[in-house]
Amino acid sequence: MLEVLAGFMIALSIGLSGVGGGTITAPVLILFLGVPAEVAVGTALLFSVFAKIPAGLVYFARKQVNLRALAWMLAGGVPAVAAGSLLLGSLKSHKDAVLVVIGLTIITVALINLTLTLRKIRPRSLHPAWIVLVAAFIGLEVGFSSAGAGALGTLLLMSGTRLLPKEVVGTDIWFGLILSAIGGGFHAALGQADFPLLLKIAAGGLLGSLAGVWLAQRIAQRPFRLGLLLWLMFIGSHLVLRSVPSLAR
Repeated sequence: MLEVLAGFMIALSIGLSGVGGGTITAPVLILFLGVPAEVAVGTALLFSVFAKIPAGLVYFARKQVNLRALAWMLAGGVPAVAAGSLLLGSLKSHKDAVLVVIGLTIITVALINLTLTLRKIRPRSLHPAWIVLVAAFIGLEVGFSSAGAGALGTLLLMSGTRLLPKEVVGTDIWFGLILSAIGGGFHAALGQADFPLLLKIAAGGLLGSLAGVWLAQRIAQRPFRLGLLLWLMFIGSHLVLRSVPSLAR
């Protein structure tokens, strides 16, 4: 029952804030359900696939996905997300170091989300090679932590291309969806995904998504988004502070 409730709250938060599923799901599974970090990341990536599919299909049907920009991002992101997934698998015995990296990633992603919320980004056209390079960095940390595809992908598209806002959202959703599917697949192949847990949080997530869509039309999203981002910074800091003393021994 707790897992279903967690899935409901995660999906509700995604619907109300737009913050990516991996950024919220992994720390919740680690801190509140006691799931090992590598299993939490793999499960969070697979959960993100389910969370992104409905919106991804809508944006694709509306032709609000820029396939050229998506191709450049995937050229860097796909091999890197595989590398990040394998890297986490090889370091899972170093639990505290992994938690520090995941915590720092969550803090960074929350700060970038705050920047996107509070400041207007001036677009410019980056050379495709830079897009591939930055997307590779995003893919690496997504495979390792499950967090960041939404915020970092949006930042890359907003600051490095001249896409329309709806194209930015649609393209980034598909970027995150494909990275999550590939990264989640690698984690599952390595035995780093909990499918019974995934089914439970997905069941709660379905109800949470519907509730999020309903509430998003009736309450102001900006205050909720800001509050959630501050909470994520606190959670990320907690992961870091909890693990650093063990590393120092």
